[in-house]
Amino acid sequence: MVATWLRFWNKRISALTVGGLVAGGLVSWGFSPLVAQSASNFGTISLSPGSSPASVRGYTQGSMPLSAIAPQDQSGTLCVGFAESEPDHVLVLSEAIATLSLRVDSNGGDTTLLVQGPNARTIQCGDDTGSNPDASIRSQNWQPGEYKVWVGAFDAGVRYDYTLSVQGTP
Repeated sequence: MVATWLRFWNKRISALTVGGLVAGGLVSWGFSPLVAQSASNFGTISLSPGSSPASVRGYTQGSMPLSAIAPQDQSGTLCVGFAESEPDHVLVLSEAIATLSLRVDSNGGDTTLLVQGPNARTIQCGDDTGSNPDASIRSQNWQPGEYKVWVGAFDAGVRYDYTLSVQGTP
C-alpha cells in the first residue's frame, strides 16, 4: 500500500515539475535534458562483464499494451502483455556483454518482457519460458548503454509481485 502511494505521488510530482518548467519557459520543446532523463518505476540496475547477477523486485499492474512500444522485436517475437507507460527498470551496461539473460520470477504469473535500448529502435521481447508462464530473454551482443525494461502481465491490470534477475557473461 505504501509503495503504491509513493509511486502515485512520485509520478504526480514529476509531471507537475516538468509542466511548471514548460509553462515557465525554462524547458523548450526542441531540446530538453530534464525531460530526456530516464526514469523508472522501480530503479536502475548496473551491470558490467563478470559482475555478479543482479536481482530487483517490482510488480505488474499496467494497462498500456506493450505492442504500443513495438509490435514485435528484431527476431519477430511478438511484444505482448500490458505494463505501465514508464519503464519498470533501467538497465545500464558499462561495457559490451556477450550474452545477457533476463528472467522474471512471479511464482507462476503470466508475465512478459520488453527491453528497449541502447537506442529506441532496438527492441527485444520475451514471453513464456518453456512451460513456465514467467517471461525471459536471453540473447547475445549487448552493447554498452542504457536499456529500458518493462515487465508486464499478459492480461491488462493484473498484479504480480516479481523478482527480475539479470546475468551477463563476458
